[in-house]
Amino acid sequence: MMIDAKGLSYRDINNKLRTADKEYTVRNCLGQRFICAGMSDVSVTLEGVPGNALGAYLNGAEITVNGNAQDAVGDTMNDGRIVIRGSVGDAVGYAMRGGSIYVKGDAGYRAGIHMKAYKEKIPVMVIGGKAGSFLGEYQAGGVIVVLGLGTNGKKIVGTFPCTGMHGGKLILRSDCRDIAFPDQVTARPASDKDITEIDRYVSEYCRLFGEKKEEITAHPFTVVTPDSKNPYKQLYVAN
Repeated sequence: MMIDAKGLSYRDINNKLRTADKEYTVRNCLGQRFICAGMSDVSVTLEGVPGNALGAYLNGAEITVNGNAQDAVGDTMNDGRIVIRGSVGDAVGYAMRGGSIYVKGDAGYRAGIHMKAYKEKIPVMVIGGKAGSFLGEYQAGGVIVVLGLGTNGKKIVGTFPCTGMHGGKLILRSDCRDIAFPDQVTARPASDKDITEIDRYVSEYCRLFGEKKEEITAHPFTVVTPDSKNPYKQLYVAN
């Protein structure tokens, strides 16, 4: 079913998405916030630029954006998948606790902030380009992958990555010699076991966006994990 979003509010769009059909194409998106918020059991393709909090509290729906998206994509999402065929703004995956987000291009500041995991729910976010400052801030679980494609020599991440990180894993397609990490995390070259896991994420990225896996995996990867169960003590309490 096709929905023309021109002149519609996010409430109008979401009400149309809650009808009986399971597949929708929404055209002419122009900054409407909260599209697909809390939805499940629906597949939506968006044309244009959706506004903030796309897929917030998502609970199983599948969203594809044929372009860019604004801030807070997948805010507190619980399940499902969001695929962005362009770039995203700040705080993508904020407090994400399940499902997956795949971004073809770049991400802004604070991607993956407060990402968490619980039992079998392990959220995954893959960013094809570069990420801004405070990547993985206060990360408590899940996996963030940054591939750094098309960065043209620029750093794969901005400043202060992993600040307050106390769980989960960050995977960077870089030797990370030019990146300063905080004391409470450990950055190491990817092991053979890590490479097996990374291959799964890269394969899916390539399937979604038509990239060549061999070219991506030919570069070194670095795995960053917390090395303290209480990173806040190191940040705020005098020794």
